[in-house]
Amino acid sequence: EVQLVESGGGLVQPGGSLRLSCAASGFTFSTTTMRWVRQAPGKGLEWVSTIGSSGNTFYADSVKGRFTCSRDNAENMLYLQLNSLKTEDTAMYYCHYPARNERGQGTQVTVSS
Repeated sequence: EVQLVESGGGLVQPGGSLRLSCAASGFTFSTTTMRWVRQAPGKGLEWVSTIGSSGNTFYADSVKGRFTCSRDNAENMLYLQLNSLKTEDTAMYYCHYPARNERGQGTQVTVSS
């Protein structure tokens, strides 16, 4: 059974930082491309970042230069470092296993002064 458990969200002021984590299990994480997606209130899912099995990364233009995706294949962990946060980054963030179209329960990021 695929399990994806996100953590690390919270309330932060504009310009602040957070580090999101995703614990993965139930599949061969080390060989799997993973993604981060987010959903703002009243909006659809938005792709944020993709990371290949070897660590190559891709980012949406809206987060490029501010967010960094990484992974620890030995620990089956996926990370998203969020820097220089803006109010428009407020959303529920999910790690996504695209091959099975599965995601976790999400972790809420709220950027507000």
